Amino acid sequence: MSRPPTPYLLKPGKKDVDARDKRGHDGGEVTSIRPEEKKAMATTRPAINIATYDQWLALPLAAFLFAFFVAPLAILIFVSLHTDQSMTRIGLTQYARFLLDPFSLRVLVHTLWIGVEVTSLCMLLGFPMAWAYLRAPRWVQTVLILVILLPLLTSVVVRTFAWIVILGRQGIVNSALISLGLIDTPLRLLYTEGGMVVALAQVQMPLMVLPLITALSRIDPNLLDASSVLGAGQWRTFRKVTLPLALPGIIAGCLLTYAAAITAFITQTLVGGGQMLFMPMYLYQQATTLNNWPFAAAISIIFLIAVLTAVSLFNVLGRLSKGYSNS
Repeated sequence: MSRPPTPYLLKPGKKDVDARDKRGHDGGEVTSIRPEEKKAMATTRPAINIATYDQWLALPLAAFLFAFFVAPLAILIFVSLHTDQSMTRIGLTQYARFLLDPFSLRVLVHTLWIGVEVTSLCMLLGFPMAWAYLRAPRWVQTVLILVILLPLLTSVVVRTFAWIVILGRQGIVNSALISLGLIDTPLRLLYTEGGMVVALAQVQMPLMVLPLITALSRIDPNLLDASSVLGAGQWRTFRKVTLPLALPGIIAGCLLTYAAAITAFITQTLVGGGQMLFMPMYLYQQATTLNNWPFAAAISIIFLIAVLTAVSLFNVLGRLSKGYSNS
């Protein structure tokens, strides 16, 4: 008896497989999951909810901030509200004394203006330095970064006394000028505003150059090439492409440099000398020499408000620069 012929089995086509994947065992519609999706679902960890952590973990940081920032500031404000040196009466006499005194206002304005001069000089010298650093060979970059960071690697007192030696009547600058025959008598460079601005600019230069290096390194070189291809010269490319994109770094560098320059007590005192009075030294005299702690506290609060106002202005300019660079 002959066996019946085996029926020929057809392999299901792609449409049949897709249709089968979309049907469940009960005939209902289900969505097929591809292998890569299954792998991603297996390896993906659930998102961590920060709110589930115990808030008591932030208690040490909050205690540190309260003990070393909030409490001293509150004590300073409390002391500034006393009207006499014996601190027996409360009032706003110390603030009125400062704000109505032309001499005190001149000291405040002069201090803020010194910060503008130092920041401008740092920006004029720091931008070419940052530009040269990014376009220099690797070994030159190592030397440049060492030169840039050198002020941060030495003590501020050592740097300041070095500038006293450089700017003195028998210092390096006057000796070199006399040896070259350019001058007959030594120039008065020390204890002048110009000498102090130069010293402060050298001390605060890393705070300007490092943000500029970061901002300039993020600029796509293809943008500069495209500007050149479209017919723009180097100056137009710098003004229309490089400068807008580097504005966040410029604002950050100006903020750091300005805040550090107007509060540089040691450099202002040693290089500026006693002929120029700035807010840090003014505060020091009232607190230690005259023992007028309420007025010194009021000077501190007013100076703090002035610095915070300048910082807020730089922050506003930073937000505007981001919008300008993105436009």
